[in-house]
Order: sequence, then C-alpha cells, then structure tokens
Amino acid sequence: MDVTSATSAASTSQATTAQKTLASSFDTFLTLLTSQLKNQDPMSPMDSNQFTQQLVQFSQVEQQINSNKSLESLIALTKSQTATAAVSYLGKKLTLIDGTASLIDGKAQWTYTLPNTAATARIVITDAKGHSVYTADAEKLRGPHTFNWDGKDASGALMPAGTYTLKVAAIGADKSKIDSAISSNGTIEEVDLSGTEPALMIGTMRVPLSKAAHISGQ
Repeated sequence: MDVTSATSAASTSQATTAQKTLASSFDTFLTLLTSQLKNQDPMSPMDSNQFTQQLVQFSQVEQQINSNKSLESLIALTKSQTATAAVSYLGKKLTLIDGTASLIDGKAQWTYTLPNTAATARIVITDAKGHSVYTADAEKLRGPHTFNWDGKDASGALMPAGTYTLKVAAIGADKSKIDSAISSNGTIEEVDLSGTEPALMIGTMRVPLSKAAHISGQ
C-alpha cells in the first residue's frame, strides 16, 4: 500500500481551487480593463488609482493563496508520515491503560495493581455501551494481579467480540476508596487509515494512535 499516495489522493487542495478561481477573475479583470482603456475618452482619461488598487488586491490574495498551498503541503506531509509510522506498528504489541481490552475468541486479559490491601474488591466488566455484563470478586492484596475473562456474562452466555472495559471497585479497611491502575495488551492486526487519525486495530477494537500508551515488539 502506498501510504503517501493514499494520503495525497484523499485530500483536495482548496488553495489550488482558489488559485484557479483567482486566475479566471484576473483574466476577466484584465479584459475589462483593456476594453475600458481602449474606449476611454481622451479628453477625460480614466483615474488609474482605482485599477491600481485592484491590482494590489489581486497580488495580496495571490500571496495568501500561495501561503495556504504551502500550509496544505506541510499538513499533507505530516499526515503521510503519521500514517507511515502507524503501518509500521503492524504485528507489534499495544499496551492500553484506560481499562479497555479486546475480547477475541472468547478471551480477554487485564492486569490491575492495588496500591494498598483492600478490605473488599469487586471486578466489573462493561460493554462498549457502558452496560455491566460481568462482575466477580477481585484479589484484595496490595500489588499487581492478572484477570482472565472467558467472555461469558453473568448468565453464562458468550459475549460478542469487541471492546470491553474492566473496573475494580476496591475499599480499604478505613472505608476509603482505593484506585487501581489497570492495563491490557493486544497485538496490532490492522491499521485503519480511513479517518482523520490512524486507528490501530486489535480484533474489532479501534484504538486511535494518540491513545496508544506503549507499543513494543512481539
């Protein structure tokens, strides 16, 4: 796939269109000006100040259009470089720290870390719409813990592949809330370049490149 060509073809230059319009208007202006000069009254010649000002205005507009074209080229180059970098991540491992994970073939895994030992702790898994689909007791000891989910909801039904979020509701002995750090890993199987920002695909889960916490080799 030629990422640079795809990026260039996807963007239409507004500056180029404006320049063509300006050129057409300028040609019309020169035609009218020439006609007026040819047919002016020799005894009462035209005031040159007016069309001189118009020429200056055309020049200023052209300079602005050229500046816009340079800016468009810079933006296109940046997008191309970003897309190329995103494609280079194919097959690598992506770490997420927002609690999300991709359920693939009935499997999803998270790691959560408790900064202190909890008196009570529960795991809550929600779907992409925020609906709770599974709850279970969580490990309460201080430190890192791994939770493997088989993709089944509270009734034992297998949930469809997609994005799910794990949260840990932990309470300390003093009844205070304990916040936990949650992460998950997944292999980047595809890169979606159709949007304004490249998206890294882990199964059916789309992760915007800007939200990728860490990417490493397999």
